[in-house]
Amino acid sequence: MTYIQKIALGVAGITTLGIGSLILIAPQAFYASYGIALGPGPSLLSELRAPGAGLAAFGGVILAGIVTPSLRQAAVVVALTIFLAFPTGRLLGLLIDGMPSGGILAALGLELAIAGLCLFAFRRGTGPAVGGLAAR
Repeated sequence: MTYIQKIALGVAGITTLGIGSLILIAPQAFYASYGIALGPGPSLLSELRAPGAGLAAFGGVILAGIVTPSLRQAAVVVALTIFLAFPTGRLLGLLIDGMPSGGILAALGLELAIAGLCLFAFRRGTGPAVGGLAAR
């Protein structure tokens, strides 16, 4: 892996693990930072904690891909999927629902930046092959 590829996976993995962990451990505090007040209902909190756990686990896979060659392809696919899907969903929401809070727009900007970093790092012709995304 090239240095930029390790950096891309590191940034993507730490971000995903951190956000997922915060949603899992403290969903009210996490969403309050976006100006979203959550009720105390266990069903709502469970529905938020579950994908938080998934994001945290995917963050672990992304980070493991930096040091474990057999996980590199999965790490790249997971990073690109997360950081292309989240901004796509947010942009669709912006078109359908209107302008979200400044915190949500900041998250969109961060997600687009990480997506751009990952796309740049794993473009064809860069460094060693990773899952067919780079030239062999």
